[in-house]
Amino acid sequence: MTEFSVWAPNRSRVRVHNGPSVHEMAVGEDGWWRVEAPDAAPDYAFQLDDEPDELPDPRSRWQPDGVHERSRLYDHSEFQWTDDAWTGRQLPGGVVYELHIGTFTPEGTFDSAIGKLDHLVELGVDFVEVMPVNAFDGPHGWGYDGVLWYAAHDPYGGPDGFKRFVDACHNRGLAVLLDVVYNHLGPSGAYLDRFGPYFAGETIWGPTLNMDGPQSDGVRRYVFDNALSWLRDFHVDGLRLDAVHALSDRRAIQVLEELSSEVDALSVHLRRPLSLIAESDLNDPKLITPREAGGYGLQAQWNDDLHHCLHATLSGERQGYYADFGSLQALAATLTGVFWHAGTWSEFRGRHHGRRVNTLTTPGHRFLGYLQNHDQIGNRATGDRLSDTVSPGLLACGAAIVLCSPYTPMIFMGEEWAASTPWQFFASFPDPKLADAVRTGRREEFAEHGWAAQDVPDPVDPATFERSKLRWAEAETAGHAEMLATYRALIALRRSRPELADPRLAQLSVDIDEKNRVLVLHRGDLRVVCNLGGGRVEPPPGTVLFSSAEPGGPESVTVVEVSAGG
Repeated sequence: MTEFSVWAPNRSRVRVHNGPSVHEMAVGEDGWWRVEAPDAAPDYAFQLDDEPDELPDPRSRWQPDGVHERSRLYDHSEFQWTDDAWTGRQLPGGVVYELHIGTFTPEGTFDSAIGKLDHLVELGVDFVEVMPVNAFDGPHGWGYDGVLWYAAHDPYGGPDGFKRFVDACHNRGLAVLLDVVYNHLGPSGAYLDRFGPYFAGETIWGPTLNMDGPQSDGVRRYVFDNALSWLRDFHVDGLRLDAVHALSDRRAIQVLEELSSEVDALSVHLRRPLSLIAESDLNDPKLITPREAGGYGLQAQWNDDLHHCLHATLSGERQGYYADFGSLQALAATLTGVFWHAGTWSEFRGRHHGRRVNTLTTPGHRFLGYLQNHDQIGNRATGDRLSDTVSPGLLACGAAIVLCSPYTPMIFMGEEWAASTPWQFFASFPDPKLADAVRTGRREEFAEHGWAAQDVPDPVDPATFERSKLRWAEAETAGHAEMLATYRALIALRRSRPELADPRLAQLSVDIDEKNRVLVLHRGDLRVVCNLGGGRVEPPPGTVLFSSAEPGGPESVTVVEVSAGG
């Protein structure tokens, strides 16, 4: 017997279509409809009241024919794991590598990505952060338009494919973080509101969930169970929570706090660490403050202020939100205090923004620092990487600042060899009207910032997707190979010298020389000398542990172990 169940609290009749059979379901007081069916066929769908549509299961584990079609039964217990020896990995001390399955390899699948994991091991990273793999409409996209959150995207390899990928990571000593989206659903295939009161308004990206209105207990349970499923059933080691500032919740116990508690309980049961990492533009340390201290208890959050400081300083760009950044003073303050906007004025926002972090009690590993990421590349009009406009010497300086900081460093795929490929915004909605709306919306958005329509890549043109795929062969060619060697050396140095991974923010000091564009990080007995200018600087006396060029030369970084009293 196979049990079918679905939460539809306001419906008067629910049937399940299973193969050629149709079964009437019975409802309980909790709003869940259930029925047991003998000799169940693999594919099924639900029919609500007397509406004609057959709808996929909101908790579908497998959508082999797309998000509009029937769901397929899937038993998590049948997969043969080989990672029994894996005991997990704590985030502190780790280096994170962000990748997108569809563009990480030419084939764009979980299985093909396994073939590149040894590169990540040799690079020295500890965590692989995978952009969203939940089911969305069309074969390729960023993944943030997901509509069936429990199902791994079938064109990537489906649920078994993702499990093979996680299993292979663990057998190489790599932990896996998964990007999940709980602030909205995509525009195509979002049938949740047909089943119950899931929706409560709109974000700029799509419908948002009912986290605090009537019958929201069942909606929150949908979120919590999804998070726990990725961590338990797919053996994932942590979740990156997309744009949590867009979650609307007025309850006394906010959804992130409750999610943190649920995940902590699962971690105790599994006896391995599980991490929750927020993306937020609020600059609010409450997210990563322990629950017993009045916070939400997440393990970490992204720190866009550090990225903005680095990008503006290295590239010279000052348009948009970069107008608030660009000085070495801002960069130094962000390195020692986390946020540049910490209750201070933001010219871009036209108001005060953020809250100060207590650097005496808050460790730096609770914040991810990065020179590039998918958003900061892909949300540029042409998807150009920093390496398109910044010299190799300055790129090495930026990498050193991130990798020698008190923060948890993160690298975006291809960054380590200064990849020449762009990473552009792409989608593949089959509906022509929706595809045209995405195309038009993208061009209108960038027209407001001075870009001509013909300069903005067509997001639904397959060529845009193909252009965004990494070219692995170039990692061994001149210019790229040297950058790869720089990243490997800096990560190895971070691992070998405890001063460079020390998360105590109060122990870090930074010297700056705005005129000559020199910044020096003091990390115990080590000095990270970043010469961003065109002149030469004299490194402090001592032993040179690393230098990207001639020590102290123009646009170079030098790491020195200082002599006594140096």
